[in-house]
Amino acid sequence: MLKDHAKLMAMFEQTGEIIGRKKLQKIIYIAKKMNVPFHERYNFHMFGPYSEELTLRIEELCNLGFLDEVKEKKSGYYQYRYSLTNEGEKFLKLYDFDLPKMDDLTCAMNQCSSRFLELVSTILYFDDLPKDEVKEKVMTLKRKQNYTDDDIDEAYDYIEQLQQTVVH
Repeated sequence: MLKDHAKLMAMFEQTGEIIGRKKLQKIIYIAKKMNVPFHERYNFHMFGPYSEELTLRIEELCNLGFLDEVKEKKSGYYQYRYSLTNEGEKFLKLYDFDLPKMDDLTCAMNQCSSRFLELVSTILYFDDLPKDEVKEKVMTLKRKQNYTDDDIDEAYDYIEQLQQTVVH
């Protein structure tokens, strides 16, 4: 078992169930930006930062029986629920690795909507740019999401709160 797979399993152990593939992608990306040692590579995609590596790792963990994926039909689309299985919990007890306690961070994000986490992760993706340029990018790249100035300010405030939550 690779260390990065075990880190994902530990995140589920600490966070609990995560509903939605997009939310899962954003939680891991934001945690990574908060210096949690996840190593998945991300590129900018239609819904913000996206990692094909993460998608493959999650699929592998499901195939191994360590993660449970439940597909639910919602109004016009499918939604996926992910949680650690009993087998995954047993495996983690056998695996020795050093991962920071991240449940404060990931549980807080898990309470947010996917739409909001998409905004937060997009802002973090462009965090090397000045705030006004980031806002312009958000308004251009995420035009269909209809984010407002207040939404963007709320996302920046949330990022600041997350940074205070994380122990470096």
